[in-house]
Amino acid sequence: QVQLVESGGGLVQAGGSLRLSCAASGRTFSSYAMGWFRQAPGKEREFVAAIRRSGSNTYYADSVKGRFTISRDNAKNTVYLQMNSLKPEDTAVYYCAASKVYSRDYSARGDYDYWGQGTQVTVSS
Repeated sequence: QVQLVESGGGLVQAGGSLRLSCAASGRTFSSYAMGWFRQAPGKEREFVAAIRRSGSNTYYADSVKGRFTISRDNAKNTVYLQMNSLKPEDTAVYYCAASKVYSRDYSARGDYDYWGQGTQVTVSS
């Protein structure tokens, strides 16, 4: 079992930056691929970014490519999402998730076994 706790959300103006963190419990963090998803009001939860267990490969939704960067520190059991050049349409609750399975790009919700509670990101125009 893995417990995930997100932090770092908040209110920021358009063009600004935020860094989200997701701390995982347990000693097996490095055996999980990690992902970030987001859900805006009235919309389905959507893929944002993912990173393989070793950090060797990363994947991004087209909408955030070039603006967001996912990274992980296996020694700290933490995955990060650096978000730059934020836009009002990035406003959502952001969730981190952990996957035990192999996936081509970890973009599907069904790839993940554990989810955090989410952190709110609001971007004002």
